[in-house]
Amino acid sequence: MFTLVLSSATRSERIGEVLSFVGEDASGSFGILAGHGRMMTILAPGLARFRGVDQNWRYLASPGGVLYFYKDSLSISTRRYLLDDDYERIADALERQLLEEENQLRTMKESLRHMEEQVLKRMWEMSRQKSAVG
Repeated sequence: MFTLVLSSATRSERIGEVLSFVGEDASGSFGILAGHGRMMTILAPGLARFRGVDQNWRYLASPGGVLYFYKDSLSISTRRYLLDDDYERIADALERQLLEEENQLRTMKESLRHMEEQVLKRMWEMSRQKSAVG
């Protein structure tokens, strides 16, 4: 058995007696059992899962993160995470979260485009005024 330590910008928790962990990185899906050698990787955004001594899977949703395993301690650091025993519920929550982030990104891009247009318009006006005076 090993310990799983989850850390985000707003919270952290320690989960003991973990039997196995399944995650995904750029190379694909991988698993970790107690006694695994030292390992560090960048988790892909999405769902990972782990099993405790009760043999039930728990699901971890995150926008990616850094995973480090050493001496039967698995640490995952991420901006934020969701943890749930129900696959359907966490998959729905992850989908909602990704859609919300996509909307926020689109709004930010539109705002930046508008600011850029305003700056260019102002620069053009200043250039026009300068050539009219000089």
